[in-house]
Amino acid sequence: MSAGTGASEGKPLSEAGKKAGRGRRVILWRHGQTSWNVERRFQGTTDVELTEAGLEQARRAARLLASLGPDAIVASDLKRAANTAAELAALTTLDVTHDEGLRETYAGVWQGLTHEEIIARHGDEYAAWKRGEPVRRGGGELETEVADRAAPVVLRHAEKLPDDGTLVVVSHGGTIRTTIGRLLGLDSHHWESLGGLSNCCWSVLGEGARGWRLLEHNAGTLPEPVLGDDD
Repeated sequence: MSAGTGASEGKPLSEAGKKAGRGRRVILWRHGQTSWNVERRFQGTTDVELTEAGLEQARRAARLLASLGPDAIVASDLKRAANTAAELAALTTLDVTHDEGLRETYAGVWQGLTHEEIIARHGDEYAAWKRGEPVRRGGGELETEVADRAAPVVLRHAEKLPDDGTLVVVSHGGTIRTTIGRLLGLDSHHWESLGGLSNCCWSVLGEGARGWRLLEHNAGTLPEPVLGDDD
């Protein structure tokens, strides 16, 4: 798979978001719960299965998202994302395209460690990451490298949408945050300010005259139209 090429820091990635009037929408949906989520273990690219609770989360969320009439589904090939996506595919009869570019951040020796173990063993590295410094957590990927591989996947599939079409992207919390930051043209230092996504919650990007806009973040209910002066 070709990971594509990212944009320069702080710049929107593609002309895709600049074509006003097409009204496309991208829903970035985090996978359901896994046992490592419950144990607060850093999963990264480790292929951890959904729990039964995670499958139930995926089924509930899929019923809501199916009502939006998505036109396409693309997902990480890791089982927790692929199986979440399968629940939506079953309701919509859409095929799921799997792309390894949507995998979670590779975090080297951090993977499999609990939050507490990471702080105890790699405290300085963790603190630098939280300050917004470019850190290869556990010797793995930089956040900007994750955006370099994931955001082009989203844009490539969004470009194929019809006018007013909807793409559902099923991925992972860290990858979704970095992708949103890149598509909004935010400096990477500020990506952490977007906050995390709960299991099986989603964020919605809409196409505006000046590029992609964040319409919903960490949502678990259907998006409501914006009424009033910001319409």
